[in-house]
Amino acid sequence: MKKMITAVACASLLSACASSPDKISASYVSPIQYSNYDCDQIRAELGRVSTKVREVAGAQQKQSNNDAIAMGVGLVLFWPALFFLSGGNDRKEELSRLKGEYDALEQAAIQKNCPVAAELRAGREG
Repeated sequence: MKKMITAVACASLLSACASSPDKISASYVSPIQYSNYDCDQIRAELGRVSTKVREVAGAQQKQSNNDAIAMGVGLVLFWPALFFLSGGNDRKEELSRLKGEYDALEQAAIQKNCPVAAELRAGREG
């Protein structure tokens, strides 16, 4: 019984760890919401969303690193450190949504043949 309780406690603590930003996939956001945007508006919104993605990804990476350190310390030296793992600081839902918005804006730019779509493509290839 004690082994089962310990296993469940460890599993719940491990699931509390913040994910690395590069492991968080984009949630689906429909590009239809940007159908009334012109190319300049799409470019401006891409810039805003891109800035926010970098900001949230940085915070998520910091939390992920902190959780990894707490996990290492907790498992090796001092198990109460495991209680300091991310609880409310995980921003993976927000980051997933922002990545989805960026993808939707990119699709809208492609559909409207905006110059920014070619720039994005060239940035990935270069």
